[in-house]
Amino acid sequence: MYDRNQLIEVFRQRALKFGDFTLASGKKASYYLDGKQVTLHSTGLRLVSLGFLELLKNTSFEAIGGMSIGADPLVAGALTVAADQGREYAGFLVRKEAKGHGTQKFIEGPVTAGMKAVLLEDVVTTGGSSLLAAERARDFGMDVVMVAAVVDRMEGGREAFAAKGIAFQSLLTIEDFGITPPTAGAAK
Repeated sequence: MYDRNQLIEVFRQRALKFGDFTLASGKKASYYLDGKQVTLHSTGLRLVSLGFLELLKNTSFEAIGGMSIGADPLVAGALTVAADQGREYAGFLVRKEAKGHGTQKFIEGPVTAGMKAVLLEDVVTTGGSSLLAAERARDFGMDVVMVAAVVDRMEGGREAFAAKGIAFQSLLTIEDFGITPPTAGAAK
């Protein structure tokens, strides 16, 4: 069973760090959420996976994927928990660079054009990684119906997804850790 408060506590203990950081988006920050410290831990990954499936229970989709390497444990965890619940989905990973041999493709997994897909992300700031994954999934022929994140830093990702016509939801926001987002406009 998904326990939101336990997930917040796991993030506080394992992933939330304070200092001077440069994020993947290039932004500077006074805190960092190292999502891999949660998603590569048995209890953390189980909580996240249960949370994703709860979050997505009213969303129609056939495939779960995301940008490799960050989404790799998220996709595997969600697929495993889905199987435990008798739900069947195809998983896929989006490469940053096309494979240099064999099929030379960006999308890996048992997916086909026309499938409705959800992209998973650990921490969203501006949404850049997921937007690239969405573009590649759409180029492949999938219909990206949503991006689901573990934590929304509330720094523009939601708005970036909306501008591309992609729904967005998160299990947690940075406010769940008592941190105020840097701009009031990004919190909407």
